Amino acid sequence: MIVYHGSDLIIENPDIIHSMKRLDFGSGFYVTSVQTQAERWAKRKARLHGKDKGIISVYEYTETARFNVYDFGDDLESWIDFVCSCRDGEMIYKNYDVIKGKVANDKVFRVVDMYKRNIWDKERAIKEIRVYQTYDQTAFITQYAIDVMLSFKGHIEVAL
Repeated sequence: MIVYHGSDLIIENPDIIHSMKRLDFGSGFYVTSVQTQAERWAKRKARLHGKDKGIISVYEYTETARFNVYDFGDDLESWIDFVCSCRDGEMIYKNYDVIKGKVANDKVFRVVDMYKRNIWDKERAIKEIRVYQTYDQTAFITQYAIDVMLSFKGHIEVAL
């Protein structure tokens, strides 16, 4: 399966060292199966660093059974609690090698925030999330999982 990573750099050898903290699924290397989503991430990163183009790194992702993979699928109840925990700095993500699920994009992030602050209950938050188009993300939590399951195939330059 082909997956994409949006950045302002070509990333031939992805690692977990350069990850930001408190992301949806914790610290790790994130990819998506949706090229347009990676393009948006690449443009955002390029603008942030004052560059004139973004880069989408392309990988072949070969899942193997020897790793502990948590796939939320359409389970938004577990997903929203997990995302809130990771964004609060909890390390529950470290129980897995790979985590797959939806993305808390700008609109969904607002819903997660309302839930996290107890303004909306879980039922209301999940109802709101279902309204928004969501994209997928896969977070590689361990370096070994990256090394075994991802192969760099090339890159695509994205004009701003």
